[in-house]
Amino acid sequence: MHGNDPQQRELLRVCRIGRAQGLKGEVNVRITTDEPGRRFSPGSSLRTSDDSHEYIVEGARTFKDRWILRFEGIDNRDAAEALNGIELYGEADDPEEMAREDAWYPKDLIGLEARLADDNVLGIPGGKVLGQVVDVIDGPAQSLLKLRLAGDRVAGTDATDENTPTTALVPFVDPIVPDIDPAEGTLTINPPGGLIPGLG
Repeated sequence: MHGNDPQQRELLRVCRIGRAQGLKGEVNVRITTDEPGRRFSPGSSLRTSDDSHEYIVEGARTFKDRWILRFEGIDNRDAAEALNGIELYGEADDPEEMAREDAWYPKDLIGLEARLADDNVLGIPGGKVLGQVVDVIDGPAQSLLKLRLAGDRVAGTDATDENTPTTALVPFVDPIVPDIDPAEGTLTINPPGGLIPGLG
């Protein structure tokens, strides 16, 4: 348990418990992690946000794109139903290790300034500020970065024109987002034609 230790590791929400599944204590969960296989492996520790309760995963399975978990000590439907609505958290990974593996949490990306990559496929000068990351959205194939677009991203664009898009969704994949530098507060984007309004 972390208690009030100011040096405690950060907790990240991984799921919200839903209704009970069957009679043996299993529960359906709505996942909020992109690593459910690891987070829900047997023996994994999940806890409430206030760190008052810890739940040890005893078993996990999927059924029709849903995750179903069983926790130690929860062995009947009544006990499982009592968990409905509880949000569970896991410890954040070491940031240096994540950087080596090119893995990022949404909070690391939100707020970064998006700039056009120098050697972009559009063949236009790099370094231009495209906007700022304001959200990270889980998509069916990959995560998407939501950018609030800079008003002057294209010469001659009138940012006050109501027909000019103010946001864009960028697939968070290496070929399109090749470089991320949280220390500088920036990331670079190499967008295909039509991805960023006004860039061609």
